[in-house]
Amino acid sequence: MVGVSLLLRILPEPVAQALGYSLGWVAGSILRIRRGTVHRNLRRAFPDRPEAWRRRVARRVFPHIGREGVTLLRMAGLPSQELLRRTRVDGWEVLEEARAEGRGVLLATGHLGNWEIGGGALAVRGVPLDAVVRRQKNPLVDRRLRRTREALGISVIYREDAPRQILKSVRRGRVVALAADQNVRRGGIFVDFFGVPASTARGPAYFSLRTGAPLVLAFCHRIPGWRARYLVRFHRPPTPQTGDMEEDIRTLTRSYLAVLEEEVRRSPEQYFWPHKRWKTRPPGLDGGEEPDGDPPV
Repeated sequence: MVGVSLLLRILPEPVAQALGYSLGWVAGSILRIRRGTVHRNLRRAFPDRPEAWRRRVARRVFPHIGREGVTLLRMAGLPSQELLRRTRVDGWEVLEEARAEGRGVLLATGHLGNWEIGGGALAVRGVPLDAVVRRQKNPLVDRRLRRTREALGISVIYREDAPRQILKSVRRGRVVALAADQNVRRGGIFVDFFGVPASTARGPAYFSLRTGAPLVLAFCHRIPGWRARYLVRFHRPPTPQTGDMEEDIRTLTRSYLAVLEEEVRRSPEQYFWPHKRWKTRPPGLDGGEEPDGDPPV
C-alpha cells in the first residue's frame, strides 16, 4: 500500500485522478460490486425520479469512490497550505460559535463527498479534531489509514474506546467527529432517512445531550473539475430539551438525517450508496432484515 501511495503522489494529478476514476468504473460497471444495492438504495431514496436519472447517478457512484480514494492518498502528503487552498468552508461561524461555548463539540458527518478530506480541512484551520473510526480487520490497512488521517491532522479514536474517549475529548474542549449515517444492526434508533425508517447510531445525539457539547453537522462536497477541490458546509440543528432523553435523542437524530438528506440531494452521486443503509428493518416491517444478496438490475 505504501508503494501504491508513493506512485499516486508521483503521477501528475490529472493522470492519478483518471486512474482512480477508471478503477472505480471497473468495480461498478464490469465487476458489478454492490451494483444491485446501489440501485435498490436509489429507488428507495428517490422513488419519484425517472429510472434513467437513477441509473445515471448509479453509474457515477463507483468512479467517484475510486477517484476520492486516490485523492485521499495524494492529499495526505500535501503541505498544509495546499490543503488549505483546496478546501473552502461555508458556515464556518457555526462551528466557531459552538466552540466558543467552551464545552467541546460533537461533529456529525456522513459518507458524502470526501469526509476524510473534510476532517483535514478543519484540522488545517486549527481545529483540534478527534475522529471516531472503525478498526480495520487487516492490521496493515488499519495502520496505513491511521497514518493517512494523522497526516491530515486528525487524531483517531477507535469505536471500542469511544464511550470513554469522547467524554475526555469534549471536556478538553476538542471537536469529536462521528460519521453516523450507516446501518446499525443492534442498539440503533429507527428514524426516517429519505422517508424510510433506518436504524441509526444514537451516539452523536446521545453524547451531545449528555455532555452539553453542541452538535454541529459538517459535510464535504467535491467541487466539479479535474483538480481536487472541496467545499465543507456546516449546520447546527436546534437542541431539543423536553426532559425526555429518549425522545430528545430521536428528535436530534432525525434533524441530523434531514440535513444529510438535503446535502445528498445536492450531490447524489457523491453519497456512499453501496452501503446497505436499510438492511436492518423495524420488527414486522418488510420481513425483517434485507437479504445479503443483490437483486438483478
